[in-house]
Amino acid sequence: MAPRMEPAIILVRPQMGENIGAAARAMLNFGLTDMRLVAPRDGWPNPRAVAMASGAAGRVLDRARVFATLAEAMADVDYAYATTARGRELTKPVLTPATAMADARQRHAQGGRTAILFGPERAGLENDDVARANAIITVPVNPDFPSLNLAQAVLLNGYEWARESLPPEPAPHGRRPDGEAPATRIEIEKLADHYEERLEAAGFFFPAEKAPAMKLTLRNLWSRLPLTRADTRIFHGMLRQLVRRAD
Repeated sequence: MAPRMEPAIILVRPQMGENIGAAARAMLNFGLTDMRLVAPRDGWPNPRAVAMASGAAGRVLDRARVFATLAEAMADVDYAYATTARGRELTKPVLTPATAMADARQRHAQGGRTAILFGPERAGLENDDVARANAIITVPVNPDFPSLNLAQAVLLNGYEWARESLPPEPAPHGRRPDGEAPATRIEIEKLADHYEERLEAAGFFFPAEKAPAMKLTLRNLWSRLPLTRADTRIFHGMLRQLVRRAD
């Protein structure tokens, strides 16, 4: 089987179903679906994990594989990163999530397969677990409080894995309400015509020889504004109300 183009997320001896479910949601936020569970404390499947996973249940939890040992879960992995905040006597490269996932992308581009190991919620990975990894990931957080929730740790690494493929700016989800859509050229033209007509009637364009330049400036102003369709309706309504009051 060809290597998947994503790291495997291996949860080693996870304790709470809710945390497994939350980790699944964090994975799917960034397109990760290969979850592996090593000796989950409460067995598998776990209804609490399914409830917490919400929409990620079908695409992550239903495909999750359970292994008795970490060695079995890593059987097809070429390079693994162990997440831990504690200092270790084991000599290994220590990376941030950003540098680790940049390294992982390179390895996958060359046909390799990677995994990120996450330990139990209470104590994290043991030395025997870390010894099976090639490198350590440590998040540069407040040294006085380095503890991260399991799902938070998965989310951070998932974000760094996917960051090069993410849009540079947040995209609106789903269809935008009609009023939030940008005003069309015709709508802006009609708005400019409405104001020019009413200002003309009110004697705004005075003296006559300056009227063409004033109209041109006002028309240019409308075209420069980043108006939405709702904005144009508000401006039309404001002008109508002012005219009614003047009458």
